[in-house]
Amino acid sequence: QVTLRESGGRLVQAGNSLRLSCTASGPMEGFNSMGWFREAPGLDRQFVGSITWRLGFADYSDSVKGRFAISRDKDTKTIYLQMNSLKPEDTGIYYCAVRKMDWGPWGQGTQVTVSS
Repeated sequence: QVTLRESGGRLVQAGNSLRLSCTASGPMEGFNSMGWFREAPGLDRQFVGSITWRLGFADYSDSVKGRFAISRDKDTKTIYLQMNSLKPEDTGIYYCAVRKMDWGPWGQGTQVTVSS
């Protein structure tokens, strides 16, 4: 059973940067990707980006492309979300997840608040 733990969320001013981490514990065999999602107040959880576990190919939503970058450390089973040029609309709870056929399990989330 894989468990995920996110960290790094906090209050930041618009235009600043922040890096989130997500560390997995448990066997990663069979999982092909890890990803980041966010849930803003009143909205559904939305895809932010993902990275393939074996080759490290990253994919992003249009809203963060060019500002966010995902990387991974296979030795520590950790992925990172580097967020630059943050905007107030980036505010939300950020969750990480792993994927075989579907996304899951999920971490508990970390709150990011971007003030204008």
